[in-house]
Amino acid sequence: MQIRTLIENWAAAVRNNDMDGILAHHSADIVMYDVPPPFQSIGIEAYRKTWDIFFKYTKRGVFDIEQLYVIADEYIAFAYATMKCSDKSDSVDFVELPFRLTVGLRKIDDQWVIVHEHHSIPAE
Repeated sequence: MQIRTLIENWAAAVRNNDMDGILAHHSADIVMYDVPPPFQSIGIEAYRKTWDIFFKYTKRGVFDIEQLYVIADEYIAFAYATMKCSDKSDSVDFVELPFRLTVGLRKIDDQWVIVHEHHSIPAE
């Protein structure tokens, strides 16, 4: 339940453009793979910079978890989800962007910390 709440709070922080909330519970040496460049970001500062790109092209308010699954033991966990977000185009052809999320976590000092994050989209 703690992990599910952590991820739901992270998604809410993205919807609200809350950078402190987005960065919360991420390790200083997080590794993330993302859809837009950069393909790989290492470290919390590089991770933070990826959100500048995201917010440049996406509308505030749409960053929704559709399905979320969590597998955990006492110290290691991973979660995977299907999600959707939207872009800033006002096109009549606009379709919300479905994407996949995978998160790896470690329990450090009795707190779950995200050490890996991976976003991907289905290939056409």
